[in-house]
Amino acid sequence: MESGVHELNRERGGLLLSGFSAGLDIGFGPLLMAVILTLSTGGFGDLTTELLVASAYAVGFIFVIIGRSELFTEHTTLAVVPVLDGEATVTQLARLWGLVYVGNVLGGATFTILAVVLMPGLGVVDPASFVEIASKLITHDPRWLLVAGIFAGWLMGLLAWLLTAAQDTTSRLLLIWIVAATIGLLHLPHSIAGNVEVLFGLVMTDAITIGDYVVFLVLATIGNALGGGIFVASIKYGHVVRGGG
Repeated sequence: MESGVHELNRERGGLLLSGFSAGLDIGFGPLLMAVILTLSTGGFGDLTTELLVASAYAVGFIFVIIGRSELFTEHTTLAVVPVLDGEATVTQLARLWGLVYVGNVLGGATFTILAVVLMPGLGVVDPASFVEIASKLITHDPRWLLVAGIFAGWLMGLLAWLLTAAQDTTSRLLLIWIVAATIGLLHLPHSIAGNVEVLFGLVMTDAITIGDYVVFLVLATIGNALGGGIFVASIKYGHVVRGGG
């Protein structure tokens, strides 16, 4: 709970800048996914490729969480607990979520611009790989996006909760990899990593529209907040704090 209270009381500029840094750093996961798809003789549906892509997806989360940057989906869990306990207000929570979220999205957009300009010229990424990654997230029914977003938020909330008990870097790395790779393997929509993934496709092809991007971002964000805030924070709070566990 102390961690959540600290984040809620952080200075505005620091939160925004840290969120921007996280948005930049998490982009390396989707970028590595595109590199693996480019080099792979398989593709989505091939077990080896799927496992490699999922592991690459986790890299961005490792950079962000071990680097202690502010990630929106972490705070859907940890920052909710002080509010539930009466130690903070909903206004403080909304401020934290808003600043971190805006920083994350802007950082991801900046990373996308840099990646699509520089990477194809280096010959390590086929632009079609960017489109393939984005298509896995936007070619689904909106109801699927919302429900899958809840599962992604649930997993990220669980990760944030588990990390409070991890004492050493090795344990933290393993936990992050397990959870993030699970999200990647299941192709669940994480609003911040997915922001980069869908923007890749938006920039590279006319087949993906601004409307596709907005629908994805809105539904994934709502789902992530519900999954982390309700299914993890509220339930864990009730179990541990109210239950005295």
